[in-house]
Amino acid sequence: VQLVESGGGSVQAGGSLRLSCASSSATSNTYYMGWFRQAPGKEREGVAIMANGGQTRYADSVSGRFTISADNAKKTLSLQMINLKPEDSATYYCAADGNNCGLNPAIFRSWGQGTQVTVS
Repeated sequence: VQLVESGGGSVQAGGSLRLSCASSSATSNTYYMGWFRQAPGKEREGVAIMANGGQTRYADSVSGRFTISADNAKKTLSLQMINLKPEDSATYYCAADGNNCGLNPAIFRSWGQGTQVTVS
């Protein structure tokens, strides 16, 4: 599956952004999809995961601020981010074909190219 992220940008702390991930395959065809991020000099970390049945999992650092959602008809995975903090600055990646609802990037096989989020 091919994934293309969009929606990144620069915002001030407290602001909001909505990331989108367009999939070449119906989101319903991949049981686990999610969002990850990687800041310079840091390892890639899981942000939010969604299972086909609607189960979600969030990193503690974003719980209550980020919301993951999927539109099967549009083959799109989204990440709504509110109350952004400078520590949220990173390149955000969409991932699919995960083995479970975990936040470990190693269990996902398909990746987008990433979109940059900068919070100042």
